[in-house]
Amino acid sequence: MNNDDINKKLKELTIEDFIWVIYIGIIFLSWYSNSLERNYYITKNNNSKEKYRHVMLVIFTILLIVYIYFLKGSINGIKNLSKNATKKQKDLAYLSFYASLLITISGVIFLYISYIDNDLDVEVAFN
Repeated sequence: MNNDDINKKLKELTIEDFIWVIYIGIIFLSWYSNSLERNYYITKNNNSKEKYRHVMLVIFTILLIVYIYFLKGSINGIKNLSKNATKKQKDLAYLSFYASLLITISGVIFLYISYIDNDLDVEVAFN
């Protein structure tokens, strides 16, 4: 690796560190949303239900942005494959792309469910 490659990789790692901080925030938002949902089921407080729905929309919007970032990285990984890349390198780059694409699709679906489901009929969770 030359210095440009190393600097590029270090920049990517810094962004990934920031994404871990975002995930920590998502954990706390999810914890809060669970308490709102629990409050709604115990008290039937519609205010808790609406706050829960809004928090879930925020969570899945943020996650979708993160998923799109990783999908873009996978696409760039395929574009940046050298002509001398081994079959293994090519296979792994494409597998990474497919995995990122499927995760992004799941993020879109979860965001759609949390937007449409006014009555909290479907449990939405991310893994």
